[in-house]
Amino acid sequence: MEIFKRVTEIDFMGKKGVAVTLSSLVILIGIVSILIHGGLKYGIDFAGGTLVQLKFKNPPVIEDVRDGLKTIGLGDSEIQEFGSKSHILIRVERSEAKLEEVGTRIKNSLSGKYSAEEIVIERVEMVGPKVGKDLREKAILSIIYAIIGIVIYISWRFEFQYAIAAIIALIHDVMVTMGVFSVVDKEFTLVIVAAFLAIIGYSLNDTIVIFDRIRENMRRRGKKGQVEVINTSINQTLSRTILTSGTTLLVVVALFLLGGEIIHDFSFALMVGVFVGTYSSIFIASVFLVYWANRSSTKRA
Repeated sequence: MEIFKRVTEIDFMGKKGVAVTLSSLVILIGIVSILIHGGLKYGIDFAGGTLVQLKFKNPPVIEDVRDGLKTIGLGDSEIQEFGSKSHILIRVERSEAKLEEVGTRIKNSLSGKYSAEEIVIERVEMVGPKVGKDLREKAILSIIYAIIGIVIYISWRFEFQYAIAAIIALIHDVMVTMGVFSVVDKEFTLVIVAAFLAIIGYSLNDTIVIFDRIRENMRRRGKKGQVEVINTSINQTLSRTILTSGTTLLVVVALFLLGGEIIHDFSFALMVGVFVGTYSSIFIASVFLVYWANRSSTKRA
């Protein structure tokens, strides 16, 4: 199936300066945002603490909930609506000894404003600070191991410069997505790490398709220069790229809009990642190959 009846002739490499500038600007904005916020906003998985989800018969007043929590010394907890106005999520920085006691204490603290029948404890989760630190380290290692495996695979299947180009594109995708999360003030949790690994895999798949076509065209390029070969290869795979990314985005957008609050951040990360991954396969990985070819030509000269 093809979107275009004939192969397009878009000069992608002619726009590489604009693309690199745009990517650098977006990454810089993300880094500044992370510095302003004092780092990423870690969820309970990484930061540690206790999370309690309550369901009210009727939408509660947030200030009434906060006043009730003050009676048990939890007035500084983070309180937010979760999915609907009847669902409240309470995050406590410190961890308690028993999960059941935390939920019961919070429920009892609200008895002055709401009856016991009006409140249902739907979820109580606790992560200790040491466990949160271990999870952070393992999450970082999982991404590093994935990147190392990719370098080995692409170096074996293609050439070393292709592996470096792919890794630069993947780092670009992770940094842009992470920056977007910081700008919109979303939490970084284990679920988001899973989304990042999915983004890496998706972006790499798209990049390899383009690299494969570049390698084929390089073998029979004749008098064509490398920039022209790369441009031709991207145009030849453009229909496939748009179809794959478009259908994936439709599913991810549906999850984002209809999947509920639990997977909202996960689907948001995928939505950003699929778009950025498609962009980087064309404008970041391929641009690096052009840079490498120009560098090699200069050395030979």
